[in-house]
Amino acid sequence: MTDTEPTIVLVHGAFADASSFARVIPELLADGLRVVAPAVPMRSLADDAAYVASVIRQIDGPVILVGHSYGGAVITVAGTEDNVRALVYLSAYALEEGESLGELQGRFPDSPLAAGLVYKTYPVEGTADTGADVFVDVAKFPGIFAGDVEPELAQVLAVGQRPLAGAAFGEPASAAAWKTKPAWGSVSINDHTINPDVERFGYKRAGITTIEIDSSHLVMLSHPKEAADLIRTAIRATAS
Repeated sequence: MTDTEPTIVLVHGAFADASSFARVIPELLADGLRVVAPAVPMRSLADDAAYVASVIRQIDGPVILVGHSYGGAVITVAGTEDNVRALVYLSAYALEEGESLGELQGRFPDSPLAAGLVYKTYPVEGTADTGADVFVDVAKFPGIFAGDVEPELAQVLAVGQRPLAGAAFGEPASAAAWKTKPAWGSVSINDHTINPDVERFGYKRAGITTIEIDSSHLVMLSHPKEAADLIRTAIRATAS
């Protein structure tokens, strides 16, 4: 391994954690690649992107930045870091600068996710206020989020899901890294979390090289080889 070979930074989305990449990580490690899969705080788009950017800045050498779902919005902002060589979007939001998740999603019919959301309060540090955390109803989670993942695993994922603060849905992206970085993306054809047309629109607008996979939203668990191959494509295309 040389210093010119990239580190792969895997950014998970809402209602999940870094274990959602559990089947992609072995593929990348087997290629001799460095892999980092940080835990995203999921408190706000700006804070989450700042956290991921801080991880990137502490990596020596180039980075291939991969985002799943809401993680796509995060890498759209954090990907402006100088050592980011390329972006990879997996079943993800590719926002325009100044655009929020809600604005992009609002251009298209709702996915089944909209009827499966549950809201719970959490204390806001340093204030007497409360915020709203957004979850997926545990009973509906497998069908909405993980339709082609083993039922036993989907049930575990449902119970262990990590929420996203509701405020993040209305927060505009402060940058759009795809304007200056090459990008690749996968559309999950059977995505019931994000309308696949939302993915297609964002990718086309951004000029992202796109493939389509016959997958649920959790493409990294149900089709890990295809997800890893897309990352490999980005590595080869941007090799120095």
